[in-house]
Amino acid sequence: MPLTDTAIRRAIPGPKTQKLTDGQGMYLEVAPSGGKWWRLKYRIAGVEKRLSLGTYPDISLKVARERRDDARALILQGIDPSDVRKASKVQAQTDEADAAREAAGLPQPNSFEHIAREWYQTRRDDWSPTYGQKIMRRLEVDVFPWLGAKPVNAITPPMVLAVLRRVEGRGVVETAHRALENCGQVFRYAVATGQIDSNPARDLKDALRRPMVKHFAAITSPERLGILLRAIHSYRGTPVVNAALKLLPMLLLRPGELRQGGGQRSTWPPACGQSRPHG
Repeated sequence: MPLTDTAIRRAIPGPKTQKLTDGQGMYLEVAPSGGKWWRLKYRIAGVEKRLSLGTYPDISLKVARERRDDARALILQGIDPSDVRKASKVQAQTDEADAAREAAGLPQPNSFEHIAREWYQTRRDDWSPTYGQKIMRRLEVDVFPWLGAKPVNAITPPMVLAVLRRVEGRGVVETAHRALENCGQVFRYAVATGQIDSNPARDLKDALRRPMVKHFAAITSPERLGILLRAIHSYRGTPVVNAALKLLPMLLLRPGELRQGGGQRSTWPPACGQSRPHG
């Protein structure tokens, strides 16, 4: 016979666990300690399982039957209600974590900004501090305000292009190309880590204006070269800069090559007992 509220209230705990059946697989489990739990016994894929429906009196007989009916409706569709409950708990934990991240001002795990910062952390040791800061500053100013909060798998090529057009609109075409390069690096990282299937920035290079490169004219006149050399020798800067300016016309190196070459340890003069090589 189905249970009644009166029968449940009068159930007295015994030395062993009692089961008061209500029907359709649901029963009330009365423990020796006095606790009363609603249970549902069911079979799915040939396996017998049990599902907790709550405790009495927090969950009344009416609510327990409603939960039983909902679970049985899932079972009839071949869906395990235990799996649904586990998935709901995981989703609730995820939503809670996302809300906490949002309250703390942090990007969501699947957002472009989160993945960009993750990519930055994997690469930052390969760059000088100033170079890495320039990249992150470029993303923070020109990309994150429009793409940062979006799920990376929802970003399309037109969306990326619209962001780059904003940068072009400021007249800094070269910066737009650099922002495109950085976005492409982030998207390639997302592809490599299995978060997206393709890079939406891959085919956008030709959609941007080309930066105008202006070269400085070379000095070919002896008179003008003489003026430059006299200006170099009359320069009153630091000894390092003075030496570099005087070496450049003789060695014909790029400024960066000369600067890095200054860090190489010289093998001259020779150590004691060594003679100077001939020729």
